[in-house]
Amino acid sequence: MKLLVVDDDREIVDLLTIYLKNDDFDIIKAYDGAQALAKLNEYPDIAMMILDIMMPKKNGIEVLKEIRETNTTLPILMLSAKSTDMDKIQGLTTGADDYVTKPFNPLEVVARVKSLMRRSHISPESDSPEQIEVGPLIINKASHEVTTLTGKQIQLTALEFGILYLLASHTNRVYSTDEIFEIVWQQESIVSAKTVMVHVSHLRDKIAEATDGDKVIETVWGVGYKIEDK
Repeated sequence: MKLLVVDDDREIVDLLTIYLKNDDFDIIKAYDGAQALAKLNEYPDIAMMILDIMMPKKNGIEVLKEIRETNTTLPILMLSAKSTDMDKIQGLTTGADDYVTKPFNPLEVVARVKSLMRRSHISPESDSPEQIEVGPLIINKASHEVTTLTGKQIQLTALEFGILYLLASHTNRVYSTDEIFEIVWQQESIVSAKTVMVHVSHLRDKIAEATDGDKVIETVWGVGYKIEDK
């Protein structure tokens, strides 16, 4: 699979290239935001992107916003020297699927990449329903599409779809943020609460916008999230 690595630090790009090629990824390189967008147009079969935030010409957040206007499913892992919660939240709410701060262990980045690829290319469990109707939503497992009962399509990222499908296929059950992280992200939960909360918030906003205010997902304070079978 082709993987686009974008960072203005060429040593970081070269280091990640060495490690990722060991796992049989075909690496495409870019060194600023404008190059990143050009490479996406040049190679439409790019399966994932590693994107630095602080770059010349266009920074990573600007690139991410532009990509998400037309492509909500491309897995994107953000890199940044900024480590504050607000920086992470900005990246996640803009549409990033995961976030790694510098300095990092390249083996951790490889593990995150492989996890993102699994989530993006493996459908939910075969024994789960092909299509779910919950509240005002119709959720299709095979196509990863969500529409309202009035036919309006809701564009979700792979992670947002995973969270919605998990809760909708197990209505009335409350999932903690740790459980959601481990099931949807397919990683052991370490510091997952804020990451899950940001994605749920973004997911709710998209659903509310399409359904005149129905957020569907309920918060069970101190426990987690659920969808009621009404």
